[in-house]
Amino acid sequence: MKRICVFCGSSAGGDAVYTDAATGLGKLLAERGIGLVYGGASVGLMGAVANGALQAGGEVIGVIPEHLKRVEIAHHDLSELIVTADMHERKAKMAELADAFLALPGGAGTLEELAEVWTWAQLGLHGKPIGLVDVAGYYRPFGEFIDHMVTEKFLREQHRDLIFVDEDPAVLLDSFSAYEAPDIAKWQ
Repeated sequence: MKRICVFCGSSAGGDAVYTDAATGLGKLLAERGIGLVYGGASVGLMGAVANGALQAGGEVIGVIPEHLKRVEIAHHDLSELIVTADMHERKAKMAELADAFLALPGGAGTLEELAEVWTWAQLGLHGKPIGLVDVAGYYRPFGEFIDHMVTEKFLREQHRDLIFVDEDPAVLLDSFSAYEAPDIAKWQ
């Protein structure tokens, strides 16, 4: 696995545990020789994950749309900063560069990015692993909602299982290294 795309907030959240987890994930990726692909900001959890990887000597590629360069305060100390025309191009470029996806805590943008790559996996558009770093139980309610979607027959169990969840990113990375995309289609 050469690079992992990390989705996360441009906010730091309300508890230092989130920033610590983001910094730790960046460091862990670098220590394992895995490059980081992320949203290109210098603030919030995005800045923390990038700085953690950079401080540990890792490769960090930021991808940011032109209209967010000032709002999210683009990080200029990266291995590479790619500026895209819009959000659609940003997400496509991040997916192209990455071999897997992880989501740290974040807001609507993080959820939207996660949902898109999850949908692409369901549709067979990629076979890359997806994981949630469940920092301090942040994703527990989301997991309950996903289970509800299965119960109500809006989501198949095998599509729910496309997302790995653990509080320890090292466990997720170990799962990713052994991952083989299932041979399932959305309509099976």
